[in-house]
Amino acid sequence: MSYAAKRFVLDQLDRAGIVTGPGPDADVTIHDERLYARLLRDGTLGLGESYMDGWWDAEQLDALLFKLAAARVQDAFPRDLPLIASTLKARLLNLQRLRVREVAEKHYDLDNDLYAAMLDRRMIYSCAYWAQADTLEAAQDAKLDLICRKLGLEPGMAVLDIGSGWGGFLHFAAERYGISGLGVTVSQEQADYANARGQGLPVETRLMDYMALEGQFDRIVSIGMFEHVGYKNYRAFFEKVRSLLKPEGLFLLHTIGGNVSTTHGDPWAEKYIFPNGMLPSIAQIGAAVEDLFVMEDWHNFGADYDRTLMAWRARFDAAWPELSQRYDERFRRMWRYYLSVFAALFRARQINLWQIVLSPEGVPGGYRRVS
Repeated sequence: MSYAAKRFVLDQLDRAGIVTGPGPDADVTIHDERLYARLLRDGTLGLGESYMDGWWDAEQLDALLFKLAAARVQDAFPRDLPLIASTLKARLLNLQRLRVREVAEKHYDLDNDLYAAMLDRRMIYSCAYWAQADTLEAAQDAKLDLICRKLGLEPGMAVLDIGSGWGGFLHFAAERYGISGLGVTVSQEQADYANARGQGLPVETRLMDYMALEGQFDRIVSIGMFEHVGYKNYRAFFEKVRSLLKPEGLFLLHTIGGNVSTTHGDPWAEKYIFPNGMLPSIAQIGAAVEDLFVMEDWHNFGADYDRTLMAWRARFDAAWPELSQRYDERFRRMWRYYLSVFAALFRARQINLWQIVLSPEGVPGGYRRVS
């Protein structure tokens, strides 16, 4: 063990107000002294993997990770090899286009029973809207209705959902607003589930890449998919949306976003949760939509994602006795870390949730915000 590494890490924990255990007041208990050198070598990848390996524990995992995020402890660490590799890979390659289905194969095509246990009845895997809701079910319905109202949906409209997941939004919009819809996903599990559940509704989900889409639509929505597009493809994404949207139409983009522009994702999240994922910034989105769209509305309710993720974690924990028959303890720790670390980042306001309404030519007389 390197005593210099231990001293450096403990100093950073102390600066963040983190108490190390054991003991009743401890925020974290370290079980393996090799942790300190691993954190300096592997950064956030080492932090997540060492938790998965059982090298440390925290009674309140999300609270510990929030303290680390709020104190910006990561900024004090030297650049680590996994972060350098992630940066170089993103600059040299365009993996979002080279490996379009990788994120589906590694994440979204996991057993639907896992997501059914964690999510609401509609299987909505994006931030809920808690302004006037007390339960996950109500908050997700409120989010879907908010999108429908922002888009001004009316009976008979043709709606496209890019990255439509398990079909929940289109099913909701067809039932409540009388639209017809087409959803596209790169996940076979999602497409099969959405089509089976949507029987009897004027909606269809196709297994296809959004760049292969053709046609014209009254409204287009993309909910929680833009995080997989990649900074090299932002302009092409919006150009494709513009080509598919009728001149008088509206497009709503629902995406996680970061406070600074980056060209890569987090090494741990890339390896275990969202391969090739990265968060856009305001500047990157602004440059990508320039001269293509009029920005009608930009709504940030990122704090609601903290509550959403904690609700998902509670449901996952409650379902673990049954899920443990198919997943091992390392997966349990990985999944809890995933939900907890993202909740912490939203709580620290280091990442956001944006709903952006765009029009091709500008809404005559102006767009009226709904909430």
